[in-house]
Order: sequence, then structure tokens, then C-alpha cells
Amino acid sequence: MISGSVEIAPGLGLSDAIFDIVSTGGTLKNNGLKPFADVMSSEAILIGRKGEEQNPLIQELLQRIQSVLRAKETKYVVLNVEKKNLDQIISLLPGVKSPSVLALADEGWVAVHTVIPEQDFWDKINALKNAGAQGIVVMPIEKIIL
Repeated sequence: MISGSVEIAPGLGLSDAIFDIVSTGGTLKNNGLKPFADVMSSEAILIGRKGEEQNPLIQELLQRIQSVLRAKETKYVVLNVEKKNLDQIISLLPGVKSPSVLALADEGWVAVHTVIPEQDFWDKINALKNAGAQGIVVMPIEKIIL
């Protein structure tokens, strides 16, 4: 029986197949493997005693989990735009509360910092470009705490 990094077993000739708990499949791909049967699907559930919902430790744990889940669904975007196009750009951007706007060294230009949902990311980016956005930088978000 092999435990640990079982993905290497087929490559070593120790097995023809493996059973692995997969979240992204990246390790399987890195080892030249691909899933061929879904044996089980699962989800994590937080269970507690009735009345413990307001327990500070449970609230802290929930906040931490929710901040990571929110971050997975969004991208942090920074872009440059001429001030004359700023209202149109802002109308396209939700942000967490609203976009941040900072003056650039070049007169008449600003930088806009915002958060864009992953689900409509490319549509938003194309709309921003059409509205005059330039120098668009996209970064992953680790956590979002509301």
C-alpha cells in the first residue's frame, strides 16, 4: 500500500490506477494522469451545537473561510484612464464598496483600483478597454474581509 504522493505510482510501474482526493487536478496533470471515474463528491460543512452561532471563535472561523471563498471569485484590477472617461469607467465597476481613484503624475490621468467578479471578468475587461482604460493590471486576491 502506498500513501502520500500516490500520483507517482503509475509512473514507477507500481499501479495501473490510483484513488486520490482531487481539488484542482494540477498534481494529476503534472504526473501525466487524468481522472476517468468520479467515485465520490464531497463538501466541507461546519457543524456546531444549537445556540453556538454567535460564539466568537465560530464567528472568527466563519469570517476566515468566507474571506478566502470571496477572494476565489474575484480579481483585483488596476487600470489607468483619462479623467474625461472616468465616469464611464466607474459605471462599469462595482469594487468591494466602490472603486478607488488616485491621481497619476501625468496631468489629466488617474489610476482606478477595483475588484471584478471572476464570472464576468472578460466582459468587464473588454468594456473597460472600450471605455478608454489602459495599462490594465490583474492580480489574484488572497482574502476579502468585509
